[in-house]
Amino acid sequence: MTDLLQHKLSRRTVLQAAAVGAVGINPALRAAVYAQGSDKPEKEEVKIGFIPLTDCASVVMASVMGFDKKYGVKIVPSKEASWAGVRDKLVSGELDMAHVLYGLIYGVHMGTAGPKKDMAVLMSLNNNGQAITLSKALADKGAVDGPSLAKVMAANKREYTFAGTFPTGTHAMWMHYWLAASGINPVSDAKLITVPPPQMVANMRVGNMDGFCVGEPWNHRAIIDGIGVTAITTQDIWKDHPEKTLGTTADFVKKHPNTCRAVMAAILEAGRWIDASLQNKNKMAETVAEKSYINTGVDAINQRILGRYQNGMGKTWDDPNHMKFFNDGAVNFPYLSDGMWFITQHKRWGLIKEHPDYLGVAKQVNQIELYKQAASMAKVSVPKDVMRSSKLMDGVVWDGKDPKKYADGFKIKA
Repeated sequence: MTDLLQHKLSRRTVLQAAAVGAVGINPALRAAVYAQGSDKPEKEEVKIGFIPLTDCASVVMASVMGFDKKYGVKIVPSKEASWAGVRDKLVSGELDMAHVLYGLIYGVHMGTAGPKKDMAVLMSLNNNGQAITLSKALADKGAVDGPSLAKVMAANKREYTFAGTFPTGTHAMWMHYWLAASGINPVSDAKLITVPPPQMVANMRVGNMDGFCVGEPWNHRAIIDGIGVTAITTQDIWKDHPEKTLGTTADFVKKHPNTCRAVMAAILEAGRWIDASLQNKNKMAETVAEKSYINTGVDAINQRILGRYQNGMGKTWDDPNHMKFFNDGAVNFPYLSDGMWFITQHKRWGLIKEHPDYLGVAKQVNQIELYKQAASMAKVSVPKDVMRSSKLMDGVVWDGKDPKKYADGFKIKA
């Protein structure tokens, strides 16, 4: 170690050591890299907010398993009560980063979700793994999927209430998209309310809503408790859709780029570890089920993370497109087209009035170059293209090429 320090590591040596992510590097060399190199994290203790949902797992496991230490940071997970609370604490700086909804970050950046502030998506945390739950009472009347829900609503006129978790967030957009694809205008034909994820099941139990869209384990929890049925999973709305991100403010990125890279690399390793085996997934489920994280039974978590689904009406199936945290690195890249899609839906539903510079906004928010550097540190491959193409449940293809035409092209909109 003394010899290493006396040798005075060159800038090139520092960057090479950092680039391979400290995997397999002599601990003494790694310590020297962080002690002497310019890649040393500017802030070594990082407070990351999370909501009690299964998809907070890579943030939690990066801390619990010590992946963060490997990159010279300490992740401090902070359990939050609502997405609005996460937003406020990110904007104020009380949280450094958060496990957060894609659409929330874009909503704050564009001023459609409260106070306007320049924001950043560092990486995607997961694909898939959310669902839309309908109340057991509604299912008993025949509403068990989109088309049958439309029939029940047409035959039994009243105010139907559905819940999302944040107005510009992913769950609100999945609910809007699904209802519209079923011929139901979510603006004029239904009432949409906002409920924090851990409160969804309790609110459905007392009859406050007919359906909700939320992340796991709360859809499966509704089935276990006998109060709801799964009408559709979000991966059946959009296979491998973007979901939660690691989000922060643009100011934090500017002041702490090395810290951001270190945290991203640690979470990439955690995601890779989770997806590596059934044993790891089960250990993850046992960990995040604890009171300090999700605070629910392991049985509410450990089935759907393995792709073992039931709908609450006797149907069971194995879904290969269940929640993924890594999937050989395909999950985590912050595609510009993913961010742009949320803006198109915000325009579709009247959350923004004019067409913005879709690509320009996405380039401001999604930290592509920073992600590539973190991926290099963790030895994770990155795609060649910053855009990707997907066909959603209604057969409409989204590829990011003409966002204005796409946003205006839907028959049902605000």
